[in-house]
Amino acid sequence: MAQKTDTIAAIATASGQGGIGVVRLSGPNLETFCHALLGFLPQTRLACYTPFIDCDGSPIDRGIALYFTAPHSYTGETVLELQGHGGVAVMQLLLQRCLALGARLAHPGEFTQRAFLNGKLDLAQAESVADLIAATTQQAARSAARSLQGDFSAAIRDVVAMLIDLRVYAEALIDFPEEEDVPLQRQSHLDTRLSQIRAQLVHIRDLARQGSILREGAQIVLVGAPNAGKSSLLNCLAGEEVALVSDIPGTTRDAIRLVLQIDGVPLHLVDTAGVRETKDAIELLGIARTRENIAKADMVLILLDEAHPIHLEDDFVRASASRGTPLIFIHNKIDLLNKAAKVEQSSDAIHLYLSAKTGAGIDALKQEILKLAGWQHADGVFMARSRHLAAIATALKELDDAAAQHAALELVAESLRQAQHALNTITGEFVADDLLGEIFGRFCIGK
Repeated sequence: MAQKTDTIAAIATASGQGGIGVVRLSGPNLETFCHALLGFLPQTRLACYTPFIDCDGSPIDRGIALYFTAPHSYTGETVLELQGHGGVAVMQLLLQRCLALGARLAHPGEFTQRAFLNGKLDLAQAESVADLIAATTQQAARSAARSLQGDFSAAIRDVVAMLIDLRVYAEALIDFPEEEDVPLQRQSHLDTRLSQIRAQLVHIRDLARQGSILREGAQIVLVGAPNAGKSSLLNCLAGEEVALVSDIPGTTRDAIRLVLQIDGVPLHLVDTAGVRETKDAIELLGIARTRENIAKADMVLILLDEAHPIHLEDDFVRASASRGTPLIFIHNKIDLLNKAAKVEQSSDAIHLYLSAKTGAGIDALKQEILKLAGWQHADGVFMARSRHLAAIATALKELDDAAAQHAALELVAESLRQAQHALNTITGEFVADDLLGEIFGRFCIGK
């Protein structure tokens, strides 16, 4: 891939006011920028406090300048970072000064893209930079950091090394069949190695799936009749009052969206309008949106008032069941009936009895939600994306094909090659330019 030869600049800190703001430059010939902006060339990797000079010689700001010579920098190019006061106007003045000196405004993710192109990061590590920034839970942040330091890439490369070793063996048998006198021994070796590789890749896939859950979370919709206690349950799950609780039916007329976390797993919970027969135009709009949210849900919580049973429209349940969406029937207000909290599993759904008022059964509900979301407590979870899981699935299919046709060595060798190619797309050894543009285009500018 072509290396970048121009100098880019961007504000690397979040928009808005802050105590500190950073303008970052990367590219060749930064000595000229240093002399124009600082009046001297800083010693490499040594912070110095100095004015940042405007075109007329007046100071734009005073702050810390850090200078990194290639290849010892984040991007692998020469980098200059100017750390000043984080005001909106002063940061823009400093950036415009850099652009006037000949730099161009960086594209989203271009600093990290250059780090990838210059071999400072592989593609999986580069993606984990954005995941670390976007992490909404401590668990997600730890997993992203693990991928950033290369744990995920190392695991993939271990499997690739095993594939290469087996490919060499298969190719040798094709080229020199007389060297192998015992066909059964050859077949046994191939089967054993394929089984070992597959087992290791399945383990990586399982960890990556957990990381995908940490990254994406789960879309959960809360449905129920008016006054069944949806808002109370939402507040209970959130641990704070985020929804209005009222004895008046129909209080919630539009969806309330909340991002919460259970054991470090992000969950996107939607508290919908109460479902009932009504002629109120606004309520009808809210109920229509409830149906739309259900259609997009990964999981539906159906709340029932155990103390005052009210029939909930069956089409809500049927619509969810027809799509295979997991259902949890929550029987609320057991405190009014002096019932104990419990979980019952039926053939097609989970029935959970609790009290949103007292909190009884809430912990059990949280665990059932995590279970249906696919979360399993595991060490070494990798932050993964859908393309990583797709690549692993492709590699596993090729391994299965190789195992099914082990008598035809040419087909085995080709399946192993395809599996290796699929895994190499994860770390970026083989990747199309248009995929790079899509990946880094989702980064923030300045990273």
